Amino acid sequence: MLGDGYHHFPRGKVATVVTHLEMRRPVDTRAIPAPEGWALTRIETPTVETYRTLFRAVGEDWLWFGRVVMEDRKLIEIIHDPKVHIYTLRQGTVDGALLELDFRTPGQCELAYFGLTKPLIGTGAGRYLMNCALEKAWSAAINRFHVYTCTLDSPQALAFYRRTGFEVIEQKFEVADDPRIAHGYPRALAPHVPILDL
Repeated sequence: MLGDGYHHFPRGKVATVVTHLEMRRPVDTRAIPAPEGWALTRIETPTVETYRTLFRAVGEDWLWFGRVVMEDRKLIEIIHDPKVHIYTLRQGTVDGALLELDFRTPGQCELAYFGLTKPLIGTGAGRYLMNCALEKAWSAAINRFHVYTCTLDSPQALAFYRRTGFEVIEQKFEVADDPRIAHGYPRALAPHVPILDL
């Protein structure tokens, strides 16, 4: 347990506050059309390369790195599991979103990943994609839908989840390797997060 006050963490790391939210019953939604020309598309058993390309396109600006540094074997176990459903918003051959619903825990669904590429931000695609997530999650036999967000994510994320109907249940402090140092991410990413070099 961390006490009050400041706490040092090692150079080469990033620190974040992780907020865990949940909903225990379906919520009412306002109908939102898909962005013109884009369609929700399920990605069945993607290759590691295909998945990571989309993962980075959506999350690299926010320093998403967990699935990039994960061993291929472990990643395949997740993304090829029939209880893990992966979707995108697709226009022709272009993918503009990542929606990953994880039903591996009985009675629950985790909104494992949710995000848009830059061209879709501010178009209403996020609200549309969340409506799709809610519909698909609650159409299964679950009694809990939950999600994690952190202070590395878009500053709009937490408020968006709360407006959707998720309620905060706990917060944690996480320290991890800075992917701009440890994993070759461009140093210009996430300028709101300072780099503490080794």
